[in-house]
Amino acid sequence: MRRAGHLAALLGLSLALALSVTVHAHAQGAAEIGPTAGGGGGRGRILLVLPFDNLTGQPSLEWMREAAANLLSSRFTSAGFAPMSRADRVYALDHLGLPQGFHPSRASSLKLAETLDADSIIVGSYKTDGGEIVAEAQVVDVPHLRMSQAVTARGQMRAMTSVFDALAWKLTRQMDPGFSVAEETFVAAGSGLRLDAFEQYIRGITESDQAERLRHLNAAVKLSPDFSPAWMALGREQYASQQYEQAAEAFAKVDHNGADALEAGFYRGLSLLFSGDYARAGEAFAGVARVLPLAEVLNNQAVALARQGKDGIPLFRQAVAADPNGADYHFNLAVSLRRRGHDTEALAEISHCLRLHSNDSEAQALQKAWKASATASTGALEAGADEEAETRVDALERIERGFDAVAFRQAAFMMDQMNEARLAALPPQERAQKLSARAKDYLDRGLLLEAERLYQAVAAADPKAAAAHAGLAEVRERTGAAGAARKEAHIALKLGPSADAYLVLGRLDLADGHLDEAGKEASEALELVPASKAAHELRQQIEARQAQKK
Repeated sequence: MRRAGHLAALLGLSLALALSVTVHAHAQGAAEIGPTAGGGGGRGRILLVLPFDNLTGQPSLEWMREAAANLLSSRFTSAGFAPMSRADRVYALDHLGLPQGFHPSRASSLKLAETLDADSIIVGSYKTDGGEIVAEAQVVDVPHLRMSQAVTARGQMRAMTSVFDALAWKLTRQMDPGFSVAEETFVAAGSGLRLDAFEQYIRGITESDQAERLRHLNAAVKLSPDFSPAWMALGREQYASQQYEQAAEAFAKVDHNGADALEAGFYRGLSLLFSGDYARAGEAFAGVARVLPLAEVLNNQAVALARQGKDGIPLFRQAVAADPNGADYHFNLAVSLRRRGHDTEALAEISHCLRLHSNDSEAQALQKAWKASATASTGALEAGADEEAETRVDALERIERGFDAVAFRQAAFMMDQMNEARLAALPPQERAQKLSARAKDYLDRGLLLEAERLYQAVAAADPKAAAAHAGLAEVRERTGAAGAARKEAHIALKLGPSADAYLVLGRLDLADGHLDEAGKEASEALELVPASKAAHELRQQIEARQAQKK
């Protein structure tokens, strides 16, 4: 019931979208964009990645069971699939009465997948071969009870993340044969991850003792201060142990554009509320509400205002509208209305609260006091009764402490669907421009896999889109595929002038020592975009190399 209320917060947006986008435009546009444009060919494919079996015989490598599932889930998400979170898996195991560390049989794996409503299960194992690690995995098609051919990847133990990234790419191609992102891009996606920090993070989310979890997670963020998942996990642990100020700092360091951003913002707001920093708490909730205006977020933003003596009534009204069946939202609106002198409406809201939750003793006491205050004449009120009523009038609005991650994901999925529908209604060229801009944003943030996936979609939707090939050229450059980068840059330049394509060629020629060619390409880029910082930096690097050569 509550989850339906969460989604109702987006109903107005859905209706507005329905008025502006026709079914014909949506269907036609979706076909032109192709399945990977708005989230990958895997959109709608729910995956359950189970911890891998440790066949090494080494207890010290047991942590890699969860590490494998974590890495693969991360890459599948970037590829457009919908892997279940570890929290969902742990919940399902508990629901089935199974321990977290159990080694599932095929039958128990299928039961687990059915509990989570997953379409496919990824099962695998790893072993050592000299100084190398060998990983193997298969995909179980749950509806058809079929198991795929096994795929393997191997490499040096110190490059463990690259091994599992390569394995993820092979599994993705197996599940979606039309997936065109290069293997090098998958491997590059995890290249910046420090293995020691990652090990500490995995140990920090799997240890049974909280003190040990905190110790490992603190070590992870110390080793890798930009490791967002470790900050998220640390914030959760600190929040659970009521270290609210420390938790607020940890949640603030979670990637604002990442998958955990909304949850981090919500719990940062709660941490600040419980720390008494109401102004910053309100800002944190407002940041979440701008993306997803769900009832619990609006409610807590309103509470932060009320704690500062400000009027939270408009936000409480929005929370009630978003989730009419939330008794606490009616309670909070009633308290705020009463405080502002809107007695009649306050009584109506407190009555609504009691219709939803008849055993709410605090609401019962408030209703009784407010009715007594409304019916008694001012002069006839006894001093004691007046004091009691005024005390109860000052009841505090209630904080919504729960974060329903599933509801948030559902709401986020609805937002994605609406964005896709808006894109589908645009003319092909404008749609390609929008997707290219989104891909460029991914590229600037170092999310190469996501960037390439969108650039590939743009190139498929609009073969004349020079920006898509220029973007792919830069992705190839960053993954070390110089030949492929040159090819994409030249394709882009054949389609039209592109400063980005010239810059890729210039950097590649500089690296190869072809200074004259690099200089010409830097000049071409500056002629197209005179203010380009990257072009000026390239020019300076070329001049420095020329000076050294002389």
